[in-house]
Amino acid sequence: MGMFKEFKEFAMRGNLVDIAVAFVMGASFGKIVTSFVDGVVMPVVGMLTGGVDFNDKVLVLKEAVAEVKDASGAVVTKAAAEVSIKYGTFLTNVLDFLIVAFVVFLVIKAINKMKGPAEPSAPAGPSESEKLLAEIRDSLKKV
Repeated sequence: MGMFKEFKEFAMRGNLVDIAVAFVMGASFGKIVTSFVDGVVMPVVGMLTGGVDFNDKVLVLKEAVAEVKDASGAVVTKAAAEVSIKYGTFLTNVLDFLIVAFVVFLVIKAINKMKGPAEPSAPAGPSESEKLLAEIRDSLKKV
């Protein structure tokens, strides 16, 4: 029973719950940004570049090969899928990342601004040995 209690205390710590909430919110925000980029930004970019759809942009390394059969129906050459680098999708995902990173930067900047400048800590008082030396000095001045 002690282990369950310890786990419950761990799981209910404020930081862990905050991290879980932030994770869920971040995942949802990522979907919103992806939707924004795919539905709003990329069509405008496509229009500015002459109707180019970046999701269709690929660099074909090897063309697809269709299956070839002889007259009896036996397979002579097996089908092979196209091998390509999908750089258009990569560019779209980079744009997603840059938007998310910029928004996170703005949020962190706003949080730091709301916190305000850190208050300077009070200077430490004299140590015990310094106090003792001051007492000795004051005693010697009296004599």
